[in-house]
Amino acid sequence: MTAVDESFAVAAEVVELEQTVAALQRNGFMAELLADAQEARARIRELVPQGAAVLTAASETLRLSGIYDDINTSGRYDAVVPRVHAMDQAAQADVIRRLRGTPDVAVGSVAAVTQTGTIVVASATSSQIPAYAGGARCVIWIVGAQKVVPDLATALRRVETYAYPLEDARARAAYGRPTAINRLLIVNGEPFPGRSTVLLLREAIGY
Repeated sequence: MTAVDESFAVAAEVVELEQTVAALQRNGFMAELLADAQEARARIRELVPQGAAVLTAASETLRLSGIYDDINTSGRYDAVVPRVHAMDQAAQADVIRRLRGTPDVAVGSVAAVTQTGTIVVASATSSQIPAYAGGARCVIWIVGAQKVVPDLATALRRVETYAYPLEDARARAAYGRPTAINRLLIVNGEPFPGRSTVLLLREAIGY
């Protein structure tokens, strides 16, 4: 088991968060600095149209904030995850792939955000990667203050020494098997205005 580098659990200072929001905006992202997860929860209700097909990526941030349940159990949206869970995973694999890959909106979190405005996503199965990278019409990421790092090298180190071992422990407890860093998505900018939104929080949440 990889040791957990607890230095990556510390929330960034407000000035660092503000600098990160400004950098994200310069890189084409819609970016907002919010107080906490509950404020993000309310903002999601404003940003996501009722009836939209919404994919929620596996995320402790979404689970802990209540956003995961808001989307998947409220009846307000055409939630992708419940639809996929009700399908035959083998016989309907192609349908599932298309549903996950091209929702109207993808909502999730990330492993790290740099102060220069780069986003890093790590995945074992890549189930959220197609939607994040371009398949979804819109993407919304909710990001805790502890995920802000100075640069890409530090972001990758955060993935390996903090997010990965914590997710590995969760996966072993929940599924009886380890996880892996099989895919990394690095998003340096958003060329399509209004497509990608980062809700950066002043509080630490998730990992």
